[in-house]
Amino acid sequence: MAVMPRLLFFLLCAIKEAIPYSAHWKPTWPAYRVPIILPQSTHNLDKPEFVAEAKLEVSSSCGPQCHKGSPLPTYEEAKQYLSYETLYANGSRTETEVGIYVQRTETESRGRSRMKRQIYGYDSRFSIFGKDFLLNYPFSTSVKLSTGCTGTLVAEKHVLTAAHCVHDGKTYVKGAQKLRVGFLKPKVKDSSRATNVSNSATPDKMKFQWIRVKRTHVPKGWIKGNANDIGMDYDYALLELKKPHKRKFMKIGVSPPAKHLPGGRIHFSGYDNDRPGNLVYRFCDVKDETYDLLYQQCDAQPGASGSGVYVRMWKRQQQKWERKIIGIFSGHQWVDMNGSPQEFNVAVRITPLKYAQICYWIKGNYVDCREG
Repeated sequence: MAVMPRLLFFLLCAIKEAIPYSAHWKPTWPAYRVPIILPQSTHNLDKPEFVAEAKLEVSSSCGPQCHKGSPLPTYEEAKQYLSYETLYANGSRTETEVGIYVQRTETESRGRSRMKRQIYGYDSRFSIFGKDFLLNYPFSTSVKLSTGCTGTLVAEKHVLTAAHCVHDGKTYVKGAQKLRVGFLKPKVKDSSRATNVSNSATPDKMKFQWIRVKRTHVPKGWIKGNANDIGMDYDYALLELKKPHKRKFMKIGVSPPAKHLPGGRIHFSGYDNDRPGNLVYRFCDVKDETYDLLYQQCDAQPGASGSGVYVRMWKRQQQKWERKIIGIFSGHQWVDMNGSPQEFNVAVRITPLKYAQICYWIKGNYVDCREG
């Protein structure tokens, strides 16, 4: 690596659209060449104290213009932010330092955010009822965390969520060591009175079936930062379950520019606290973006944190429509827009670097993580 560190980082942040937006009649997934992120060294840390109160939202006062004006991190800073901590079910933890290797170029600016999630005017959320919807894709990919947040199934044993759902930036939250993930399933009533049926069951209401988490990955950009600095840019975590969930999951993808999203719109489903027991779906337009964040006004309440933000676009290689998660719903902020206060809900974008990191956490190798 004989290239200057800062120049290298610009190379690493590069986004190469090998397939530009040429199919005007349908929104098409761009093909990105993503960097390679590989572990360099891992060492043990002391067992943490699980004392932080679980917060179902995170806030920041730095708005889009504030973030756009922030300098990009240097190559060494990027390696520091993308290094990560792993928490295991027995309470032990490790820290892994990473190396970043790249091929192509292009740069953008960065981002951050602030205060409580809100409803913007008329409440446009939809509660999803009935097992025919709740147990089918894409709604079946949404799961509930025992700390109160939402997560999304992204592999056979992996759940993507917000980092603040398990770690407050300084230490792990209460319940993180025995973290569980809840899957909505139909309750069954014993109908054994039925005449010729000895062991029949009829669906009734829905309930959660819980699976324990084996280990949790959190980027150091979240742990070293805080929501008023760079923290919200890295507000994501990956959970590995103790056993496969046996449901269809949603793949992750690199977040395209907002202008390339179908209708400039995003979608996500979560377990908002004001509608206990309900899965709540919503969609809305993206209002602004930075390199790391999407600013929108999707109606949401605490509990929706960690929801996977997704879009449906045309996959040219397979000649089919495909949904991918392009971000993680994080928090709320107030922004002074030309002297007029405005509020946004914020989602963390999956950038090429974050895609490479999360994909490696899932796959365990970089070979399957070359195309975002």
